[in-house]
Amino acid sequence: MLERRADCGREAIRCREALARDGCNVVSAALGGATRVFHWRHYPVGDVYDSTTHAQYFYHAHAPDARTDTATGEHGHFHAFLRARGLKPGVRPLVMPELAIAGHPAAPSPAAPSAPAPAGEPDEPWVHLVAIAMDRAGRPLSLFTTNRWVTGETWYAAADVAASLDRFRVGGDAPSALDRWITAMLGLFQPTIARLLAERDAAVMNFRRRRGKVHVLEDRRMEVTSAAAIDVDAELGRIQAALRQVA
Repeated sequence: MLERRADCGREAIRCREALARDGCNVVSAALGGATRVFHWRHYPVGDVYDSTTHAQYFYHAHAPDARTDTATGEHGHFHAFLRARGLKPGVRPLVMPELAIAGHPAAPSPAAPSAPAPAGEPDEPWVHLVAIAMDRAGRPLSLFTTNRWVTGETWYAAADVAASLDRFRVGGDAPSALDRWITAMLGLFQPTIARLLAERDAAVMNFRRRRGKVHVLEDRRMEVTSAAAIDVDAELGRIQAALRQVA
């Protein structure tokens, strides 16, 4: 596990450096060189989807009055997903009295889906793995999870989502530097993401207990469910130090 995470950390840095040599960064690569960013629009246009792994991601920026944390200098964030066929076999959606399955007629109407089916693909459920907040210079600031209404996902228990994290890969046989970077980021920070997913579930259930049996997964009062600041170089340094200790 440590060796794989170290490989992912080195890959993330290689991708960052490769993009810098081309005069861009992770964010500008996602924007495709666009100088004007339209709030809420997905970048790259149409999302990035891997038809083999069923992994999907996009970058977008919220309108300034809709940002939940402006103090960190966040420009926008990536959302990473797995569609149902990409999940570990045997996992099932979590069903609560409020009905966790997106689109169930007894549940409140959710926001517009944030991970629409790619062209030519079936309209199957998707699961949000994590979001990566970025600054304008292309530096990752934090990882965070969200409530179901934010992404329109079908809700799976944290442990089941965490068990599928290493199935996220995009780009096929010819991934771009951006594809390689986001795949590497999920590998490098896999334990952190698993912890954030567990904190997500705890936050949702705590909100439900305090508020009564509300439709918690569609409650706009709860948006970000867990978050953690990150530093790629520092994380890789900690992993390499741990590897030296066990060598």
